[in-house]
Amino acid sequence: MKVLVVGPGGREHAIVRALLADPYVSEVHAAPGNAGIAQIVPVHPVNASDPAAVTELARSLGSDLVIVGPEAPLAAGVSDGLAEAGIPVFGPSREAAQLEASKAFAKQIMAAANVPTAMARVAATAEEAADALDTFGAPYVVKDDGLAAGKGVVVTSDRDEALAHAEACFDAGGTVVIEEYLDGPEVSLFVLSDGRHVVPLAPAQDFKRIFDNDEGPNTGGMGAYSPLEWAPANLVDDVIARVAQPTVDEMAARGTPFVGVLYCGLALTSRGMRVIEFNARFGDPETQAVLARLKTPLGGLLLAAAKGELDAMEQLKWDARTAVAVVVASENYPDTPRTGDPILGLVEAEAIEGVHVLHAGTRIDDAEIVSAGGRVLAVVALGQDLVQARDLAYAGVAEIGLEGSQHRTDIALKASRGEIVVPAGSAGVDNEKELS
Repeated sequence: MKVLVVGPGGREHAIVRALLADPYVSEVHAAPGNAGIAQIVPVHPVNASDPAAVTELARSLGSDLVIVGPEAPLAAGVSDGLAEAGIPVFGPSREAAQLEASKAFAKQIMAAANVPTAMARVAATAEEAADALDTFGAPYVVKDDGLAAGKGVVVTSDRDEALAHAEACFDAGGTVVIEEYLDGPEVSLFVLSDGRHVVPLAPAQDFKRIFDNDEGPNTGGMGAYSPLEWAPANLVDDVIARVAQPTVDEMAARGTPFVGVLYCGLALTSRGMRVIEFNARFGDPETQAVLARLKTPLGGLLLAAAKGELDAMEQLKWDARTAVAVVVASENYPDTPRTGDPILGLVEAEAIEGVHVLHAGTRIDDAEIVSAGGRVLAVVALGQDLVQARDLAYAGVAEIGLEGSQHRTDIALKASRGEIVVPAGSAGVDNEKELS
């Protein structure tokens, strides 16, 4: 099987790496890829958000499957172009990708499917935003309704800051979704869908804030780990029954079947499990940790989803070890990141047993690998337990040399110490929602 992976980031590097371990995959290409991906498979400098260009590339390569990684190509209709050309594609249509591209749309789907989520209101003016903020109270949660690369959310106890974020979104021509704050630990669960059937992957937890102790602005994610030993035993079954399958059923009933991966961002609150958000693709950096543990061949699994045959798949197999991924980011990320600096220590980091490095924002400049984005690398480690996996991951990070780089030092730290507390009421089934 020949596979084309669309996208430039760490998620795509993790997917490519997993595909190369699949005995049924004979050839892997990436477009446009990055410096790390280019070291292991051919890369093609096409515009990942151009449906015609991606379709023509897939046709010229004789691709048996195309995997669309990032949200922007999905929102641009890249999957639609491939499907119209008769090329199997893993990634939802433009309409189905609205589950991520519009938070208001996602709230409407959740309401129709009776999916537990935060109470929310859509606001298009400062007056509407102010009223919603006062209704829900602090901490305030304000989300840009459109795509924002994981950085369009402000959670703050400062009402002025919350209102300023809303007004910035309005000034850019958008709307916002204002929600009640959800307490409790957060969980990320990827669920594969073929439009009718769903198959869950292993849960993970990511770290969105830029600084230790969950301080500073939101980012696209600064690290992740899997599995979650502290999670309720029935969590995955609960998410499938009350979130993923009802959502997939609702999308199918509307004539826009969801084929791809539904990222379920969850909070285990004192009033029950709640959906924080949906994404229409693999999340980054959770993918780096989750795929490091997946033993079931990835290519066949995603091809089955693309062809509507997930119900025929055997139960997934997982490495019993724990995976930890730590992101190394550029100076000044998540604002305007510093780029163009050489990256040292990659070979030394990967020489540590159980460690591999996945590239995100990198490029090759005069035969040298340099930084080219905000999140530059993810150092991923597999260990016998969370403590060992953390130690290995941070040993790998210590080998990396990048001028001005930053990383969190507390990825999975609380979990390794047994300090994560799941509220007693997190197994509740109540479902409060409001959308106006």
